[in-house]
Order: sequence, then C-alpha cells, then structure tokens
Amino acid sequence: MALVEKFHVIAAEHAVGAGEIKEGQLVKLNTSAEIVAYDGSGVILGVAGDTKSADASAMPGVAAGWQNRASDSYNETAASRQMTVYMAGGQFATDQFAAVVESADPGTLLYGDADGLLSTVSAGSAVGVLTLAAGAYPSGIPGTDVNGDIALSGDNTNQYIEFKLLV
Repeated sequence: MALVEKFHVIAAEHAVGAGEIKEGQLVKLNTSAEIVAYDGSGVILGVAGDTKSADASAMPGVAAGWQNRASDSYNETAASRQMTVYMAGGQFATDQFAAVVESADPGTLLYGDADGLLSTVSAGSAVGVLTLAAGAYPSGIPGTDVNGDIALSGDNTNQYIEFKLLV
C-alpha cells in the first residue's frame, strides 16, 4: 500500500477507471483509455502514484485513523478523476510485491503478476530490476528499528524492496 518515489523520469496523469488501485501497484490502460490495476493481461503502463480506494489511503506509514483524504473517503483520485502514473524509468521503494520477491537478490528482473504486484516469475517483458532486497525501510521518525529510525509500516509485514522501473 505504499510507494516511495526516490527518482522518477516521467510522471503522467491519466483518467482513472473502475476498481480499486493501491499506490505502488502496476497499472495498465483499459479499452476506454482509463487506468486500471494490472491483472496479468495486456501491457503494463507503469506504477500507480495515487490510491483509488473506498476505505483507506495508501500513504506509507500512516495509520488508518490518521490518513488524509477523509473528505473524499480516502480516494486520492476523487477530485480530478486522474491518477499519477510513473513510467519511462525511475527508482522506487515499494511494499507492493509478491512473496517470491522476498528471497530475490539485487539484479533480478521483475515482472507483473495477476494482482498488479511485482514478481520474479517471468511473464512477458520485465518491468523492473530489483536494486535492493526486501527489508525494513526507515520512516524518518526517530526510533530504534532501522538506522536510528522507526520502520515505515505497510503491506508485506513492513518489508520494502527498491527497484528500477524499466517501462
């Protein structure tokens, strides 16, 4: 449920279609030229930079009761009906990856799976390269978990990977 944008080349905006999308999930265009979650078919356009949800924001490290966009029912696309899509390169940290990625080594190619998650299982063209293996990600809040910071919370038991986007 989180994406940390370290560097990005192109961040475009596209109309958003039906269904929920978590920030950090892989997305594609539907036949109406709208952004939808990647489902294992078609071509991956890029990585979602916003969340479209009815019950929770995907801001990294933010507990449900303290999330922004409450006026929009946590839908970050409600006002504009647009979604940011990162494409054409960049380096990101995310917790949106399949379990098989947890044991992967840096340099491993990443693909999209049917849930819109990054995976090491070859399926079509690679969409990324793993640059940092799964581990805790520092939140910037003083604590003792990661390099003097408290770990950033999220999906995958608070494990994040870093990857270079190839699409």
